[in-house]
This record gives sequence, structure tokens and C-alpha cells, in this order.
Amino acid sequence: MKRQIHLLTLPQMPFLCFPESVGIYRDEPDHRVFRKAGALNNFNIHYVASGKGYVEADNQVYELGPGEAVLYFPMQTQCYYSSEEDPWDVRWVHFYGSGLQNYFVEREFHKSQLWSLRQPAAFERAHEALLGEAETHRMLDLPHLSTLTYALLAVFVDQATPLSGGRPNTSGNRILELLPMMQQEAAQPFVLEEWAERLGVSTHYFCKLFRNVMEMTPMEFITRCRLQMAKQWLLERREMAIGQIAIDAGYPSVSYFNKRFMEHEGMTPSRYRELYGG
Repeated sequence: MKRQIHLLTLPQMPFLCFPESVGIYRDEPDHRVFRKAGALNNFNIHYVASGKGYVEADNQVYELGPGEAVLYFPMQTQCYYSSEEDPWDVRWVHFYGSGLQNYFVEREFHKSQLWSLRQPAAFERAHEALLGEAETHRMLDLPHLSTLTYALLAVFVDQATPLSGGRPNTSGNRILELLPMMQQEAAQPFVLEEWAERLGVSTHYFCKLFRNVMEMTPMEFITRCRLQMAKQWLLERREMAIGQIAIDAGYPSVSYFNKRFMEHEGMTPSRYRELYGG
């Protein structure tokens, strides 16, 4: 099964990024691509949703499985193909933009071709949104196509880790299932042992899983949730004292709340309320 849309290349690009083509190949065991260096002047990402495939680079063959991807820069040699025994469901996008080279290099994405995504579902949703728009409207809404392309790249940049750093543990999905509950209960005292027990693992392994999935500690996540609530309440509860908002957000110490708020927002809670409360 193939779903693919090829779009006209814009000679004068007014956007940060734009898709040249986007698609899905599923159950295509003969899918094989080889491009010589200099043959293709755009970026492309090939992401594996299921099954497996292979990428050849530096005289080696690498296997890609679910949640893993290859990122090619313009003009690079490209060689990738599906497994014949377990054909991949591969989601791909070719894209271009005048500022993309610096965008990826500054974030060190030139240092690896192979990546794993900590939250694959987010990439798949963003890819489907872009593909659906391209299939439905082609190039009738150029700004929207560009926006959806950037959304896909933003998810990739946020979620991708070099594959050489180790394959993601499938237990990480259980961390994702806990996040809404952790966010909802963020204002309550945070007891690491209780959250590890909910997952049925040790506190050490819980912290390791959490960092692998979220690239932050559990407490850093709780802090973000608390400060997000506090920011909302500072504007919605204008008559409430900042000290009470701090308590409601899980900070019995107002001075500590002010310190953490300042670290994230670059201003005090009272200053934030003054600037954004109008």
C-alpha cells in the first residue's frame, strides 16, 4: 500500500520549511532506494512505524525498527530498503528551506543519521496531519502546509535521540500513560516511591525510564506542571494573594516559589501578574 503526494518545488521560498513530498509505504517488501551523493537537494526523514528495514552508511548495514528513523541532509548518499520477511510501515517526508541547514546543525543533528523517537505516536500524528492536508488540498493553502511541516520537524527535533545511544525501552510507554495523572496531581506532595510503585518498578529504574522518555527528572516535570498552574491562577485569580497561589500550586514556601518562578520566567510572580493581567 502506498500513499504519497509530490508537490511543486517553490522557486522563491517565503517559508522556513516546505514539503517536497510526503507519504507512507506499507507492506512493500521490494521497497529499495539508492541515491548517489549530490543527487537530491532536500532533507528527508524516513520513520518506521512497524516492521523493519535497513540503512546502509559508512560501509555498514543498520537495522531500523518501530520508533526509529533515518535523517538525510541534502546531497548525501542514500541507501535504505525494507525487510522482505517483515516489511516496514515507513512514514517519510522530503522537505526544504533556506534556514534548515543551520537549524539542524545548531541542534547537532548532523552528527548522526539514525535516530529513535521517545514518543513515536506524536510523530505519527504530525505526519498524518501533513499527509492528510497534502492529499486533500495539495497546494491550495501554502502557509498551512508549511506550518504542518514545521510541526512535524519540531516533534522530531524534540523527541529524537541518536540511535547509537541505545534503543528505547518499551516500558517507556507506561511512563507516558502516567503523565496526565502526574500533571493532574502535581500540586500534591510529590512522593517518588509512590509513583514508582504505581509502575511496579524501583525508584532508580523509574527515574531512569522517566529521563529516557522525557529528558528531565520526575521532579523537573512536576515543577513545570506546578508553575504552569501558578501562571494560570495568577491571571485568573487576581484577588488571591500570591502566597496562597504558591500554596495551592504545591509550594508551602513563598520564597522558594518565587525563586523557581524567576528561574523559568525571568521575572517575579507579581511582575508577571502586572504585565499579563491587563
